[in-house]
Amino acid sequence: MTTPDVSRERTAERLRSAGLKVTAPRVAVLEALTGTGHLDADAVHTRLRDELPGTSVQSVYNVLGALAEAGLLRKIEPAGSPALYESRTGDNHHHVVCTRCHAVADIDCVVGEPPCLEPGDANGFAIHTAEVTFWGLCADCRRQLDASERLDSPDPLGASALPEASA
Repeated sequence: MTTPDVSRERTAERLRSAGLKVTAPRVAVLEALTGTGHLDADAVHTRLRDELPGTSVQSVYNVLGALAEAGLLRKIEPAGSPALYESRTGDNHHHVVCTRCHAVADIDCVVGEPPCLEPGDANGFAIHTAEVTFWGLCADCRRQLDASERLDSPDPLGASALPEASA
């Protein structure tokens, strides 16, 4: 079992390796996101409230931006949702978003090695990343909907919550 001091030192070393100064807010934010899935800045701020009570939401945004820029966090921006941050980086995975409850989950690379998808015409770009968001109903929301509600609804999959396609 890893002690808190060992964990903090590992986090501090990750910050140093990324060329960042080690500060209490950076350590706390990085640890708050490690292994937790996808959190927005408000959720991270709430997690830090007891440990760093004087930390503002704006400070959390600043730290999240610095950590994402340094490659220690990944920022995703599903349509209609606040920016979310995660500690899983460097593998070009994708995401699935529930159109009903807005839960987000990771999906491994669609096909092959990153960037996973190749465009028909890249217009001269050298592609290194593909970002794909799948939309649907999570297992919990599917269980909550009974058969009659699914059959009676004009929008049974919550498709109206999807972002509109631009022409």
